[in-house]
Amino acid sequence: MNRETHLPHFREHFYRRERRSIPRSRAFVREALTAWGVGERRDDVLVCVSEIATNALLHGVPPGRGFRVMIWLDHDGLLRLEVHDSGDGAPRVGCPDDDAESGRGLLLVETLADKWGVGERDPGKVVWAEFAGCSPPGDR
Repeated sequence: MNRETHLPHFREHFYRRERRSIPRSRAFVREALTAWGVGERRDDVLVCVSEIATNALLHGVPPGRGFRVMIWLDHDGLLRLEVHDSGDGAPRVGCPDDDAESGRGLLLVETLADKWGVGERDPGKVVWAEFAGCSPPGDR
């Protein structure tokens, strides 16, 4: 199935393994949400793409590879964000020490998204998050 022909709103972009890919992926998602007229849940989605893309960059993208961000909005206002990488392992929510400088990204995703999870791909994985109630103003 070609998602672009069956979904009202779909975008994807590939990012290289470099730090500037994180703000670029956030800008990509922000532009899609703006183009689709999505205002509700916007900040939640932007925080989640930052956290999931950062995890992909730090833990899921081997040298010489990159990660792909996909975002789509269906007819019922369900927005799905996916970050595809080629690394091993399954990310999970951790419990960092109070003074730890990192380790809270997936805790934020778990809190802000309605659902999130990890799927398999060959090679690697897909980390996804879903947000309900994201219908553009004309669809309400």
